[in-house]
Amino acid sequence: MTFYYAFMNKSSIVTELFVVVGDTEFFEGQAAEDYYSQLRGFACKKTDIDGNFRKNRAQVGFTYDLERDAFISPKPYKSWLLVEETCQWEAPVPYPDDGLMYSWNEELTDWEATGF
Repeated sequence: MTFYYAFMNKSSIVTELFVVVGDTEFFEGQAAEDYYSQLRGFACKKTDIDGNFRKNRAQVGFTYDLERDAFISPKPYKSWLLVEETCQWEAPVPYPDDGLMYSWNEELTDWEATGF
């Protein structure tokens, strides 16, 4: 089996990811998260490559939110809102569904056509 873990700094920002190949999530009688936290002196949380565990796959720069037990990407724009169910950011205006390409304009807080 393969297990994925993330180390976080004191601000709960993911600073490092690592993979463990083995048949257990326990080491020396401790849960792997606790074992690695003590070993390195940084908080450690399990993640998964598909993002099905803890809402999203951990990546360097993401924040671990203890209350939500989720990894959350950096907020892309000041106006965007966090969707509680997925812990992903969403624009306050839906992306247009007209076949054109758009980019977010934070000054207008709306989508702006960028091409055809």
